[in-house]
This record gives sequence, structure tokens and C-alpha cells, in this order.
Amino acid sequence: MIVLSRRVIIPESDIELTAIRAQGAGGQHVNKSATAVHLRFDIVASGLPEAIKARLLSASHHLITADGVVIIKAQEHRSQEMNRASALARLENLLREFSVEPKQRRPTRPTLASKKRRLERKSRQAATKSLRGKVRSE
Repeated sequence: MIVLSRRVIIPESDIELTAIRAQGAGGQHVNKSATAVHLRFDIVASGLPEAIKARLLSASHHLITADGVVIIKAQEHRSQEMNRASALARLENLLREFSVEPKQRRPTRPTLASKKRRLERKSRQAATKSLRGKVRSE
């Protein structure tokens, strides 16, 4: 069970954990033990609030498929329990990241003083560049 807040709780029945064999080198032990963990979490079928579901489904995150399923593969540790805890922690971090509503940006206008400084700098630069031109003899 993952607790995001008092109101948002994800039961373990929504999370599908599968033990698989880890990839890479590891000697004799790696060929006969399934220590890696494959986690699947269906966003649409979960009991998350609609706002969080919408943010997760609209995000272009490498862990979220086009079907709205979060897939996490954990194989950093040698024990299945540690990989299981790692996968659940990564899912919790992902859900916490998207549970926070982003602040709405309020557009600001430049101040009068900054406009004046910009125009003064612009005219000073124009005067400098005009002095760099060809010298005309009259």
C-alpha cells in the first residue's frame, strides 16, 4: 500500500509485481534465480483522483506507456525483496511528482524604468556603431 496523502491511498491490488530474471553478468546465481522485479501500474483502472490521473496520462514520461500503464523494472540489487522495495519507491516518487499541481504562471510586464534603460542602451550602442563607419571627406 502506497500512501501519498490522507485522501490518496493506492492499495497493493492496483500494483502488479512480477519476479523475472535479471539481465547482465552475474555468474551461476543469475541463471537460476528471479531477483529482478517488473512492476505494472494501470493509471486508468487505479483509484487515483481524476486530476492526478489526467496529469499522469498527459505527461510524456519514459516510464508511462501510451496505454496509460506505468512500467518499472528494478534489478539493481541482488535480492528480490530489495528490488521490490526499490520499484515501489520509484512508483511512489513518480506519483508524488505528479500529485503536486504546478503553479500557474502569471505574465508580468516590464517596468517603465527598464524600458527607459533599454532604449538608452540601444541609442548609445547605435551612436557607437555609427562612429565605426567609413569616414567621409567633404
